[in-house]
Amino acid sequence: MHSSSPTSSLAKAHPDHPKLADLSTVNENSKDDSDPNSASMGQGGIAASPPPQTTTPLSISDTESALSSPEIPRRPGGLSDGPNARSKTVTVADGDDTFGVLNRHPAAPPPDLSQSKKEPSATPVDNGRMIFRVGVSEDRNKRCRRTMEDAHSFVYDFAAVKGQGYFAVFDGHAGKHAAEWCGQNFHEYLLDAILTHPDQPMPDLMNKTFHVVDSRLSKLAQAGKTSSGCTAVTAFLRIEENDDETRKGFVNPSLNARGLLEGKGEEELEAQTSLQQSTRRSSMGAGTSGQMGGASATGGSGSMSRKMSGRRIRDFVKSLTGGGKNDDEALEDESFVSAPDGTRVEAIEPRSEKGIKRVLYTANVGDARAVLCRGGKAVRLTYDHKGSDAQEAKRITDAGGFVMNNRVNGVLAVTRSLGDASMKEFVVGSPYTTETALDDQDEFLIVACDGLWDVTEDQDAVDLIRAIGDPQDASRRLLDHAITNYSTDNLSVMVVRFYHNQ
Repeated sequence: MHSSSPTSSLAKAHPDHPKLADLSTVNENSKDDSDPNSASMGQGGIAASPPPQTTTPLSISDTESALSSPEIPRRPGGLSDGPNARSKTVTVADGDDTFGVLNRHPAAPPPDLSQSKKEPSATPVDNGRMIFRVGVSEDRNKRCRRTMEDAHSFVYDFAAVKGQGYFAVFDGHAGKHAAEWCGQNFHEYLLDAILTHPDQPMPDLMNKTFHVVDSRLSKLAQAGKTSSGCTAVTAFLRIEENDDETRKGFVNPSLNARGLLEGKGEEELEAQTSLQQSTRRSSMGAGTSGQMGGASATGGSGSMSRKMSGRRIRDFVKSLTGGGKNDDEALEDESFVSAPDGTRVEAIEPRSEKGIKRVLYTANVGDARAVLCRGGKAVRLTYDHKGSDAQEAKRITDAGGFVMNNRVNGVLAVTRSLGDASMKEFVVGSPYTTETALDDQDEFLIVACDGLWDVTEDQDAVDLIRAIGDPQDASRRLLDHAITNYSTDNLSVMVVRFYHNQ
């Protein structure tokens, strides 16, 4: 459930928390404010300026335990025993379509669009579709941290619908396994929820996804004798029909649900998204096995024409970013990105006689944040679940726990997370959700772990990068700012810049 009332219980309990209504037109069709874990923003259309080519550096990974052999011991869930969380290698497609591959950018824009910085009238939209570009920067922060426990993921054309996007950062603690698993698999569960319940409200589906993922992590923790957990911030840019009553999205008819919400296909998924080179396949936006979603793709024929080798992709990205990473530090793509049956699923173009709108849904547990720049003002779309929060502390004490030194049972600083099986009675996986209809004032979204927010206020972060057009440069600017200001945590910063019709 979501709420738009400026006098919600959350607002009363936390007067310093951003009020979305202050910066937007509230959707009058929103539900009541009975759920303190959700909020909504008003709607509109989306600033015009072209997307520059985005080149994201290769992901941080285990230098101590390179994937040189398929015989490396594995924990349940396909996770490695190395100390550092691994995100899938960031790659660049050889065309405009990414086919939903996890952490893959579309190819560079045509020359005429690449010059559009000088020509604002050149609007980078295709048949009225909004375009976004993603930039990601991460750093272990070796001055303060011996290991990297963050993971991140993004998908263009998520769920095989053009213009949709998925963005997430997972900040691990007590080990890297929960964050690493989420970076590889969380989007698959969200896709499964969308395909299984296409008519349910997205905040409900995101809530359901968090709970199912939390349950799966607890099972893996029990089997693997690990008690790691992670905070999580996820965002889903959804294309919907321009009808506030139905809030109807678009579903690609070629996709089938895998059954993850019912506990089916979990081990198969984890085998396919495993970090082993011999078995891991690219995840297609959300799908795996090189296909665009779910356990299978219906219909279609022919083989994938994209046969860009992992080394060719890696070398191309390195040439753009200046390299600097050891070959063993990244999770490489296989030689071929293809479905087991050789089929591929094309993303559909969302069309409706009623017109379309873009809605940004967010969900988080813990203190990782998503901050939207709307007309130059920072709007926080997430909620910090910390032991210092009076409302969260009361919930924990009511459940029989205690908070000491702003830590749950004197141990954990966050009060909500994914994983943390040993403290699940108190540290729950119920997310705070928001629903924001984007308009032409919305310039970019920052998705980052607390390594940034511990030393940077929301508005300061927005001001630092507002004039930076390339989201990759913007994410790097924020990361450098955090390190310069003595952040003591791992750092993962994602910037999603929106480009709109004029």
